Amino acid sequence: MSFVITPKELKARIDKGDKLVLLDVREPWENQLAKLEGSVLIPLGTLPQSLSKLDKNAEIIAYCHHGMRSGDATGFLLQQGFSSVKNLIGGIDAWSVQIDGTVPRY
Repeated sequence: MSFVITPKELKARIDKGDKLVLLDVREPWENQLAKLEGSVLIPLGTLPQSLSKLDKNAEIIAYCHHGMRSGDATGFLLQQGFSSVKNLIGGIDAWSVQIDGTVPRY
C-alpha cells in the first residue's frame, strides 16, 4: 500500500468528488500565505494533542510546504491507528507548480 499521492493524483480525486480530508500540518503563518481549499490546519507540533479532531476512518491527505513535515505526520497518524493516510509529494509547492499557479509559492 502506498502512503504517498502526487499532486496530479490528488487533483483527479478532488475533481471526481472523492471524500478526502486535506490536512495542512504547516504553521498558521504559512497557511495564511497559501492553502488548499477546504483543508484543516493542524500544525505538526500540535498533532499529538489534536487527534480527536480527525476521523480515524476518513481518508486523510497530509500536506506541508515540500512534503517533509507531512511525511512525518503521515507516519505518526498511521502509528496511531489511522487507516488511510497519504502524504502529498512535494507539498503545496508542487501543487502550485503542477496544478494551480494561483496558489502562491513562498
